[in-house]
Amino acid sequence: MMKLSQWLGLACLAMAAYVAWEIRQLLLLLFLAIVLSTALNRLVKQLQTWGIKRPLALAITLITVTVAVVLFFLLVIPPFWEQLQILIGSLPKVGDRLENFFEDWHDRMEVKFFSQAFSVDDLPDSISALGANALSSLINLFSNSVTAVLQIIFILAIAVMMLLSPQAYRQGTLKLFPSFYRRRADEILTQSESSLGNWLTGIVINSFFIASLSGIGLWILQIKLVLVHALMAGILNFIPNIGPAASVVFPLMIAVLDAPWKIIAVLILYFLIQNVESYWLTPIVMAKQVSLLPAVTLIAQLFFASIFGLLGLILALPLTVVLKTWIEEALFKDLLDNWQ
Repeated sequence: MMKLSQWLGLACLAMAAYVAWEIRQLLLLLFLAIVLSTALNRLVKQLQTWGIKRPLALAITLITVTVAVVLFFLLVIPPFWEQLQILIGSLPKVGDRLENFFEDWHDRMEVKFFSQAFSVDDLPDSISALGANALSSLINLFSNSVTAVLQIIFILAIAVMMLLSPQAYRQGTLKLFPSFYRRRADEILTQSESSLGNWLTGIVINSFFIASLSGIGLWILQIKLVLVHALMAGILNFIPNIGPAASVVFPLMIAVLDAPWKIIAVLILYFLIQNVESYWLTPIVMAKQVSLLPAVTLIAQLFFASIFGLLGLILALPLTVVLKTWIEEALFKDLLDNWQ
């Protein structure tokens, strides 16, 4: 039979699990702060390898990142926001153009079965409704801007505090483990940090590559609002499977307003970019990244999105990278492999 201390320990564990579930959104923001701190700490360590002491390397990193962010908001965000507003305003025109196209196509294709099974006349209304829903979602997003700003400030503050004294937070985390396992937990934390850092480096390079090629290709094809499409392609690349497919939607909408041949050209362009990224760049850049099976990645996206929502979908891959490291090291190597 279990002793009283064991029952108390089990009760504390159950209570801790319940509290963690109730504050899961806060924990996700904390994880995002850890990801940001890991990225910044990687830059600091790189400067240290050049013989710069940590305090000076830390100051250089924070100043450089701050200047880069300020320049980004001053130089990139204003034209991006202007083009985004133009893109949103173009949605009704896209609906009208598609409506005319499908009406002409419906007049030519007089197939009885198709007319009964599917009403083409309803398709433009569906597209218009989809555009209205997208616009409504954007309005709701910006209406919650105050909460978003506070969350960003919280994430930045936690990330900087962790960056200033990482060992103190690391030792505090290790105290959550039994004394006999703390050395091993420290090793797993190091591996998790390395895996997360490698993923961050790889995904940033890949996203920059996708954004640059998308911008150049769309500029050659003379697709309007290139900056919006390129930035969205790079940002959405952080979301595997779903992101690359979603990034082609808005360029296609603009191509619909321009010329029919550009629709095919945009599809071919994004197909070529994704294949070059998948079969050439990713194997080179992601050579040190934790490898994840496509099915595992998709399941992780669905799982974390169902628990945390949109932010969980965005952070599904880094969460899975860290979780995979702990499962392989703590569960497989330390427990199951030694099970007699």
